[in-house]
Amino acid sequence: MNKKDLDTRFLEAVEIASQMTQASLPQDVQLRLYAFYKQATYGTLSYNHSESYDLRNAFKTNAWIQISHLSIEEAKEQYIEIINSLLEK
Repeated sequence: MNKKDLDTRFLEAVEIASQMTQASLPQDVQLRLYAFYKQATYGTLSYNHSESYDLRNAFKTNAWIQISHLSIEEAKEQYIEIINSLLEK
């Protein structure tokens, strides 16, 4: 599968996700989607220890750090897989 196909599938998954409500998704799924989205769109996080984070942002940052070893393409694939699995339910 070429990059364009992956990008198209990713954008379609993002569109589907944007129509889901937070209340319909468990928090761990929300965090994984957030992390894969960030990795897919921004690449590896450059973490600044001096920044002040509240607890919510700390969880989000931690989720992103945990998957920072993935390439942008791998993160897109994982994001798509999660969305597809949610649609199957």
